[in-house]
Amino acid sequence: MRKAIDDGFREFTQAYGESLEAFFDPLLTFLVWSEKVLLNSPWPLVIIAIAGLAYLGSRSWKLVVGVIVAFCVIGYLGMWEDTMSTLSIITVCTIVAIAIGIPLGILMARSDKVQAVVTPILDIMQTMPSFVYLIPVVMLLGIGKVPGLIAVIIYALPPIVRLTNLGIRHVDPDVVEAANAYGCTSWQKLKNVQIPLALPSIFAGVNQTIMMALSMVVIASMIGVKGLGQPVLKAITNQYFSMGLLNGLAIVAIAIIFDRVSQQYGLRIQKHREGGHGV
Repeated sequence: MRKAIDDGFREFTQAYGESLEAFFDPLLTFLVWSEKVLLNSPWPLVIIAIAGLAYLGSRSWKLVVGVIVAFCVIGYLGMWEDTMSTLSIITVCTIVAIAIGIPLGILMARSDKVQAVVTPILDIMQTMPSFVYLIPVVMLLGIGKVPGLIAVIIYALPPIVRLTNLGIRHVDPDVVEAANAYGCTSWQKLKNVQIPLALPSIFAGVNQTIMMALSMVVIASMIGVKGLGQPVLKAITNQYFSMGLLNGLAIVAIAIIFDRVSQQYGLRIQKHREGGHGV
């Protein structure tokens, strides 16, 4: 059986490998473009842009100061290029995961049959060791940025799907019933009632997707993905303690920034929905 599976996979790779590479070319183009934008932009402009986004999301000056200090230290320690590469990877992976995950979560919320089919797949994606993702992806597409991106997206996708589904299913039935009583169509009900009320849960899913993607950065570096993961991997193999520590701390700093901003934004949305002062 093992030999049959291996032979079948090799035949599939030979027959469709080039077509798959062509299919993922737009993803590679998007990643290369975003990486060039971050690397070629003046560092003060990049820091101001990131700090501005952090303030828009969190409305916290303390967090903004923390962002500025963290990125200045990263630049001072010579990790700027690797950090920008990591940011571009996380940005692209998060956008793709959201584009796939939210519609899939909505489908799950609207159909028990879809949920019954998708849930076991998500269980497998979350429980399978992350190294296992690399095997079929590398065999299909070789070593490089696209295989790493696909592996990261697969690993980071389940939270946004699950929490979108959960958020929509847990919308107050009385509110949904009132929308039905007013004659709302399914699309109007979804757009104007269910999604707005599920936004805190959806943003929690976005938060977890970002964290999962960051946790996959080091593993993805094994197949040629540039970023902070490569120095960490090099430090492990060559026992460079300081290199591994500093790059690891840079990953932690990025994770904390993303986590705090997305959490604060989700809380503000929730307060706004509950009638408090929000966005």
